[in-house]
Amino acid sequence: MNRLAHHQGIHKFLMTLGLALYFSKPVIKHLVHLVDALTTKGFSGTLTDVRYWSFHPNHRTTLSHFFTKSPWNEEKLLEKLQEWVLRQIERLAKRTNQPLFLSIDDTICQKTKPSSRATHAIQGCDWHFSHSDHQLVWGHSLVWLMVHTFTQAFPFAFRLYDKTSGRSKIDLAIEMLSSLKGKRAQPVYVLVDSWYPSQALIEACLKQGFHVIAMLKTNRILYPKGIAIQAKEFARYIEPNDTRLVTVGNERYRVYRYEGALNGLDDAVVLLAWKADQPMTPDHLHVILSTDRELSDEDILRYYAQRWTIECFFRQAKDQLKLDGYRVRHVRAVKRYWVVVLLACVYSIAESQQDISSGLELLRSRKGHSVVEFIYDAAKQDIPIDVIKKQLHVA
Repeated sequence: MNRLAHHQGIHKFLMTLGLALYFSKPVIKHLVHLVDALTTKGFSGTLTDVRYWSFHPNHRTTLSHFFTKSPWNEEKLLEKLQEWVLRQIERLAKRTNQPLFLSIDDTICQKTKPSSRATHAIQGCDWHFSHSDHQLVWGHSLVWLMVHTFTQAFPFAFRLYDKTSGRSKIDLAIEMLSSLKGKRAQPVYVLVDSWYPSQALIEACLKQGFHVIAMLKTNRILYPKGIAIQAKEFARYIEPNDTRLVTVGNERYRVYRYEGALNGLDDAVVLLAWKADQPMTPDHLHVILSTDRELSDEDILRYYAQRWTIECFFRQAKDQLKLDGYRVRHVRAVKRYWVVVLLACVYSIAESQQDISSGLELLRSRKGHSVVEFIYDAAKQDIPIDVIKKQLHVA
């Protein structure tokens, strides 16, 4: 019996990435089934699910072996994916004359804390502070990098943050950025929240020819007229008529533009902004840095708003692709799982030319059709119903 039609689509994409040169047929077959399972509605992250949802012919232990021991190179898969993503996004940016954005942020894949009696805990887990839960949670902390334009976004790279390694999240961010070698036709903006804009990260970006647009903490030191003062203190001296109204999307802001030095930078733009309907008090203040002094206030705020893309990605990847749903325990297996999630993400975006949700909707409807066609063809060939049921795991 031939392959399900939607498997052929996934297989074709893997061939487009040029994986046939590096991976054996069995490995590619595994990847096809994994992408199929991950993009199926109802998938929960377990290997049993993979076997069930993708009509995988092998036993669960074979899949477990694929993640933990099988000698395939997940770094090579990631590298080929990244080459493909960059080609797509740079072509789009050039064609539509849009800047290129690189958003960096971290997220926690929460796990239940194993009891002291558990013999096999998931490796690499630790206690991490969750900003959304306002407390420490147990799990893996991942730093992600996304590449995007205004109209298209792809997850690009990730690093597992390991407290014991002595390398900070900022070190990991710099490492990911440094993999984006080469001259770009379009301007590149690195977008980060107030956790990341350290001197080291800003210098690393500028050295690569990237600009930085970042939220700053309100205690960041500015030097108006050469006097050192915290941004929130300086903001106390700003009157409404010192600001101008700026509209970004549906929001209006009162904005004061500071140009000059701040710690670690001789010359940059810092916007002190308040939502127009809120009082101009320090607790409502937003402080946004741009190393590109040519940008208007509108553009700085509009570009920074694009950082929301990575927040949406985290939500979609967890809700719909079970980024945090894995049960594999070995740290290499966990990393491989994330690479496969990244592959499934990129594939669904590529197929729909939109975002993850639209991509998954398309793939799920395609799969439904494909299963019906499969049964129809098999019936036409007089294949016994038991054989069809067995192949579709309903026997």
